[in-house]
Amino acid sequence: MVWAEFMFAHGAGAGMESEFMQTISAKLRERGVAVRLFDFPYMQKAKALAKRRPPDKMDKLEQAFFDEIAKRDVDLPLFIGGKSMGGRVASMIVENTQAQGCICLGYPFHPPGKPEKLRTEHLHTMSKPLLVIQGEKDTFGKRAEVEAYSLSSAIDVLFLTDGDHSFKPNKRSVATLESNIDAAVDAMVSFMENHR
Repeated sequence: MVWAEFMFAHGAGAGMESEFMQTISAKLRERGVAVRLFDFPYMQKAKALAKRRPPDKMDKLEQAFFDEIAKRDVDLPLFIGGKSMGGRVASMIVENTQAQGCICLGYPFHPPGKPEKLRTEHLHTMSKPLLVIQGEKDTFGKRAEVEAYSLSSAIDVLFLTDGDHSFKPNKRSVATLESNIDAAVDAMVSFMENHR
C-alpha cells in the first residue's frame, strides 16, 4: 500500500536517471513510498543538447520545484527533498509548501575546501521537520563540522559511517555503500512515518 509521496530532486552534476537517484527511489518504492523524480530545466537542456550545463540560479531552481509540486494529482502526505543541491533547494522552499517535511541526502553545507562559505542561514530558523543524511567524511560538510553548527531544533542529522558525498565509505571501512544506502532509506521511511 502506498502511504506517502516523496518528491526527489537531483544534485548539480547528474540528473534523475543517475544510479544514486534510481537506487534510493527503488528502495523507497519497495517500502510503500511513491517517488516522483524530475529534472531541473538546466538539466533538461543539458540532456537535449548532450552537453553539460551549470545549474540555474537559486530562484529558478526554487520555481521549478514549486512547479513540480503544483502538478501533483495524488492525495498522499507529501515530503520533498533531494540529493545535494536538490535537497538544498527543497530545504529553501519547504516552509512555503504543503509538504510535511524535507529530506536532504548529502547536504552541501559549504563548497569542498571552503568551510567558511556556509549555506546554513535558513537552517537556523527552520520550523518544519528536516532530516539531513550525511556521510561522515562528506567534503561538503564533515561530521565534526556539522556537529558544530547551530541548526534549528527541527533538524535531525544522521551520519553514515565513513560515507562520502554519495555515502560511499573508504575501502578500510566496516561499512559498505549498500549498508549506508540501506541505513539512509530506513531513516527516510521512519522520518516519513513519524511526520505524515
